[in-house]
Amino acid sequence: MVEIELDGQKVEVAEGCMVMHAAEKAGTYIPHFCYHKKLSIAANCRMCLVDIEKAPKPMPACATPVTQGMVVRTKSDKAIKAQQSVMEFLLINHPLDCPICDQGGECQLQDLAVGYGGSSSRYEEEKRVVFHKDVGPLISMEEMSRCIHCTRCVRFGQEVAGVMELGMIHRGEHSEITTVTGDTIDSELSGNMIDICPVGALTSKPFRYSARTWELSRRRSVSPHDSTGANLIVQVKNHKVMRVVPLENEEVNECWIADRDRFSYESLNSDERLTQPMLKQGGVWQTVDWQTALEYVANGLQGIKASHGAASIGALVSPHSTLEELYLAGALVRGLGSDNIDYRLRNAEFPASEGIRWLGTSIASLSRLQRVLVVGSNLRKDHPLFAQRIRQAARQGAQINVIDSQVRDWAMPIKRTLVQPFTGWYGALASIAAAIALEKGIVAPEDSAAIDETAKAVALSLLGGERKAILLGNAAAHHGQATRLLALANWIGEHTGATVGYLTEAANTVGAQFVGALPSSKGLNAAQILSGGLKALVLLNTEPVYDSAAGDKVAEALERAEMVVTLSPFKANMAFSDVLLPIAPFTETSGSFVNAEGRLQSFHAVVRPLAETRPAWKVLRVLANLLEIQGFDFSTSQDVLAQATRTSSGVPASVDLARLSNVVNHIPAIETALSEPVVASIYRLDGLVRRSTSLQLTADARQTCEEVGA
Repeated sequence: MVEIELDGQKVEVAEGCMVMHAAEKAGTYIPHFCYHKKLSIAANCRMCLVDIEKAPKPMPACATPVTQGMVVRTKSDKAIKAQQSVMEFLLINHPLDCPICDQGGECQLQDLAVGYGGSSSRYEEEKRVVFHKDVGPLISMEEMSRCIHCTRCVRFGQEVAGVMELGMIHRGEHSEITTVTGDTIDSELSGNMIDICPVGALTSKPFRYSARTWELSRRRSVSPHDSTGANLIVQVKNHKVMRVVPLENEEVNECWIADRDRFSYESLNSDERLTQPMLKQGGVWQTVDWQTALEYVANGLQGIKASHGAASIGALVSPHSTLEELYLAGALVRGLGSDNIDYRLRNAEFPASEGIRWLGTSIASLSRLQRVLVVGSNLRKDHPLFAQRIRQAARQGAQINVIDSQVRDWAMPIKRTLVQPFTGWYGALASIAAAIALEKGIVAPEDSAAIDETAKAVALSLLGGERKAILLGNAAAHHGQATRLLALANWIGEHTGATVGYLTEAANTVGAQFVGALPSSKGLNAAQILSGGLKALVLLNTEPVYDSAAGDKVAEALERAEMVVTLSPFKANMAFSDVLLPIAPFTETSGSFVNAEGRLQSFHAVVRPLAETRPAWKVLRVLANLLEIQGFDFSTSQDVLAQATRTSSGVPASVDLARLSNVVNHIPAIETALSEPVVASIYRLDGLVRRSTSLQLTADARQTCEEVGA
């Protein structure tokens, strides 16, 4: 440790730290633009110049290492004058357009100009002009004359997103940030460039000219998309979601969010929102009131139960639903006497539950891994924030190994890729296991597995290092041999010291298991339900045509049911549904999600429900009351959560760790030929992202449409 004196205060920091780090520890603010705690040091802007004793001139705090006994003054005349001079230079060419700038009110340059800028400029020459650039549907670069060349966006692309999509060309006053080749910005994390831009050069294209920052209310929430559970700040004006930005949480999403977390809010205000209950009468949809709709559903379910038995009723639920909604859906179905409920719509294998499948380690630990084996995942697109953490590990020397059906661009160095068709993934794992057994002189779990050079190299990689993880992706989870893959991964993990876990697909994949939103031995699984064998079906927040392995075949199968009830925020499943009940999306209801590491995060509604929309937990509660099912006397979603988690009061911080387990005790037999695992692409994952206009205009969305022939 090194001790320095900062503005008369003794500060102790680690050797190698910069003066800026010491100031942060001491709680002293030093003005800056180019410095960002998550990015490398560039020392471009010089705004952080400070007075260091015995130094002949002011030094940049962000790039000056501390030394024992160093004396630093951040508020001396020498430091202040240096900072004021830098500000004067920054403002020479900056346009005087604060009244029309989208960054107005939350602009670092604007804020610091008040403290360090002059009341007038000594420069009367014409200001330079930088032409605007069209870089895609998410980021606006219409006013690049505002850019101060801090290069935060460039460094973010290189270091965090892993793709250098922006760079600086020319020199001096002709310098400008550009995509160089005129391409669009296509990173799945690109929206973070908007947040870190200290001026109004990069702004949100969907949000552009929608509201001023001081008009917005800021409310906390949690992302309903992938299993990261990214913490959000949802910004609201007149009970309408206007913008979504990250809420910093080092243990979960750091200070970043994926583009689908940021821009999916567009769907909340789309014309596809379902705002009133609807019934299909004689093939024609009619709008009705809630009482009529719920009584129709209750009478229909009671009639079908009386005619065909409780086993003819079931529910398919989305793992993007809240914990409370999933719990009540299961309680409703079981209260009717059925066990036909499942969230695993894309799965090909449905083993008996042996534990709650989870990540196997903490999210934060992904950044510190030294060896990684990823099986069956397009990591960068399926889990952008997990990929970002593993990318940081790779930058520190971690070896990343992959088993997949093709070589994918993960924007990080990959040590080795075993390219196998999905039918060969088990064989590839078995080959790695055999190589490990040979190296350690033990019996392999699969004696017949041949060892090729790549598998041997992956085995040696896993035997090295200290912090290791084997991660099974969405395709591995949806695989027809999912349990066998997990069992073999467990063997490899046991003999290499690696943790083993699923990346898990959705915001509440872990939560759905926790509250039992899947059948016991007597109930039908999702594939059996989707085949059309039930007389009555409740669909909670899901569109099986897009969300299931059955795809387009679902419509024909479900048309045979006597009653299909859809609870959705959108006009969905209209081809085969009989009733549509408008339920609130995550911004209009309170609830909880359990992310991949088992962290339970609760949130409140940020806006009131749109029109006649109601929170799904309330709809399920009232429906259960009409059906005279006991145990549905809940006043708040917190009451439901307490019941679902079996806590007497308060909100638990995580799922019971004893129930989190990836252990395999029984491997089911393979009954049919393997079919290719069904995995949703990045902007087809759920109903919210599918209806976000801007996300559907991105290169990733267009590529998906081309692949499916849409």
